[in-house]
Amino acid sequence: MSILITGASGFIGSFLVQEALKRKLGVWAGIRSTSSKKYLRERKIHFLELDFAHPNELRAQLAGHKGTYNKFDYIIHCAGLTKTTNPKEFDKVNYLQTKYFVDTLRELNMVPKQFIYISTLSVFGAIHEKDNQPICEQDTPEPNTGYGLSKLKAELYIQSIPGFPYVIFRPTGVYGPREEDYFMLAKSIRNHIDFSAGFKRQDLTFVYVKDIVNAVFLSIEKGVSRRAYFLSDGNVYNSRDFSCLIKKELGNPFVIHIKCPLFLLKTVSLLLGFFASVSGKPSTLNADKYIIMKQRNWRCDITPTIKELGYKPMYDLKAGVEETINWYKKEGWL
Repeated sequence: MSILITGASGFIGSFLVQEALKRKLGVWAGIRSTSSKKYLRERKIHFLELDFAHPNELRAQLAGHKGTYNKFDYIIHCAGLTKTTNPKEFDKVNYLQTKYFVDTLRELNMVPKQFIYISTLSVFGAIHEKDNQPICEQDTPEPNTGYGLSKLKAELYIQSIPGFPYVIFRPTGVYGPREEDYFMLAKSIRNHIDFSAGFKRQDLTFVYVKDIVNAVFLSIEKGVSRRAYFLSDGNVYNSRDFSCLIKKELGNPFVIHIKCPLFLLKTVSLLLGFFASVSGKPSTLNADKYIIMKQRNWRCDITPTIKELGYKPMYDLKAGVEETINWYKKEGWL
């Protein structure tokens, strides 16, 4: 069986590649010509450069592959944009390029047995903020970020195609080895500063990267089609739980806890976003990220994921943070 994993050089993508290799699949890593292969060094990996931004080039690349190797049995579309200096890029990369990809697969008769799309909980936006009920599949998405809207548009397009064998995963906050945004929190705590947004109650959820990988391959094993699933570790945390666990794994350093008023956070986010647009280098903190940090309810219902896929999270936050911080130390990040 052959599997194509796009965004293979990225955080989640590289873990998907490793698991596919363990399962003895013929693994094709979909990358850009500029992609790093730091986490893709196994000799059994095949590489396929894909230019999602240019449909004609993409068509030639996929047609060339089909002519030599036939079509893929499975595709995991993990490629996407999470931060940018230009908000319009979210729509271009996460929606339009996904559309180009799907359209090309259909035109070339290369639709796989399953097309697995890695989306995000952010497609639902800030709903249930007053009652703090879990976001569930019956809710109406109300994305409030450019990132969430672009992912929703891609979801809706995929779902609109009659008979298209999609499986969509909507993970909450994803962390683990190789991830850089949560690493910034660990680095801040090592430097004795713990920063949180706002003063009102905030219900947070997380999912360890290896649990996402597990869910993806469970969906392949079960052969599900035309379904969308939320992913978390099944627990709900407050705004201090993550930082407290990091602090413990770092040997309990002295930390100053700073709660930043949302109006101040918004101002800082807009300023950093402006400087990022001038410099051309994306900032971790920006207008989109501010909206995400402002959101108070990140609960989500993973009951269908458990019942239909047999999904059982292997990592709660304590176990995940321990493994992550140990990796950061081993790799010299901390």
